[in-house]
Amino acid sequence: MELDDIISQRKAKLKSLQDKGIDVFASHALTREDIGKLLADFQEGRKVNIAGRITAKRLHGKVLFMDLRDSSGRIQLYVKADFVGKDKFSLLEQDMDIADFLFVAGELFKTHTDEPTVKVEDFAIISKALRPLPEKWHGLKDVETRYRQRYLDLVANEEVRKVFIARSKITKSIREFLDSRGFLEVETPMMHNIPGGAAGRPFKTKHNEYDMELYLRIAPELYLKRLLVGGLERVYEINRSYRNEGVSTKHNPEFTMLEVYQAYANYQDMMQLVEGLIVSVAKETLGTTKITYQGKEIDLTPPWQKRSFAGMVREKFGIEPQDEPDKMLQKLQGAGFAAGLKRLSRSQINKIIEEILEQEMSLNPTFITDYFSYLCPLAKNKKDNPLISERFELYIAGIEVANAYSELNDPVEQRRRFEEEIKELTADEKKNVDDDYVLALEHGMPPAGGLGIGIDRLVMLLTGQPSIRDVILFPLLRPEQ
Repeated sequence: MELDDIISQRKAKLKSLQDKGIDVFASHALTREDIGKLLADFQEGRKVNIAGRITAKRLHGKVLFMDLRDSSGRIQLYVKADFVGKDKFSLLEQDMDIADFLFVAGELFKTHTDEPTVKVEDFAIISKALRPLPEKWHGLKDVETRYRQRYLDLVANEEVRKVFIARSKITKSIREFLDSRGFLEVETPMMHNIPGGAAGRPFKTKHNEYDMELYLRIAPELYLKRLLVGGLERVYEINRSYRNEGVSTKHNPEFTMLEVYQAYANYQDMMQLVEGLIVSVAKETLGTTKITYQGKEIDLTPPWQKRSFAGMVREKFGIEPQDEPDKMLQKLQGAGFAAGLKRLSRSQINKIIEEILEQEMSLNPTFITDYFSYLCPLAKNKKDNPLISERFELYIAGIEVANAYSELNDPVEQRRRFEEEIKELTADEKKNVDDDYVLALEHGMPPAGGLGIGIDRLVMLLTGQPSIRDVILFPLLRPEQ
């Protein structure tokens, strides 16, 4: 049967119910129990009230069997006209479809096949679906449809529901870990006068009342560090950030980050913090520190290995931190990479290098240290080598999961670096120095360590999902043609 015919039939059934005086979409104050809890503590003969979506319907002579599902589980319904009356039985038989919602009162029992079942004594129709569930409840397979109509994906695919339930538990576990260590959760602005705190192309917007151009934040970093100046010594934000850039299995223009700042700490303290946090979250939500990602086992057991970025690029490309961009590009091309490219900035060259090195990363957690200072405008340099910063990035299964450094708190040096950074930007990337942030530093910021974790990527790893779109409920998609 064609979809239009199914919809027409269902609309006719809706009218039939309404003609009988049944307000299918009426407001209800329902006292009900979770199906999952009833099944976990099943007590035959117990009277129950439940509600959910009809997911199967089978007529056997004068008996109607139905499956009812809520977010916690599924249970079978057993309906006879002798129990509910002929008229009400007829409603279920003729006017109710798979995907409709019922409120049911009845008694628990088990069939001769040991199937947990509710003997229905009364019911109320609480919503009617005018469209069928995808593929008759056997699962939604088309990837594009799954992302575009996530509500159907959640209905049809139990594994997808489990992923997003796991995501919620992961986020909760992160909060509990940080809260127990004295960190304060805060909120900072999502609209910025000057995009900052990370490298990235921003989304532009405008505030009409002030006639002011604004940017959706690419990172909350500079506001969170203002709070360190203000005396809040341990802060974090689980934040939405936005970057007007490409889409891939690891990138979505709108994404979730955790940023953490701790006064009187440095990047080595952040290593200990992120190691402890991820291990704690894995144990709390998965019950283990050994996870499987795309068929490969990853061991999160500390201590995690460390590798030097400066050492890796010297060994592979012959690149030194003092090299000018033209020389770096020449060395890259001499090693057989970046063929045909000309006049790239340092940051553009670094992106190419990172993509190459990602292919060689260990599956197990690896801290990459010793980044070139010019790549880290907000980080302190090492005392014994100013060309190298006190920074690390954390990779797991070749995916960058976290970034951290000892925060630069010298206002004079910070202004100089902002001005240097601006010189390398293209015409459409130009921005002003964030004078207000420098002003805050001039009032004194304690030494501090800062840490950023990509929540979406961490959830990908812990739930074994191949794409960032599989852990974002409503990823950004092109408009349908």
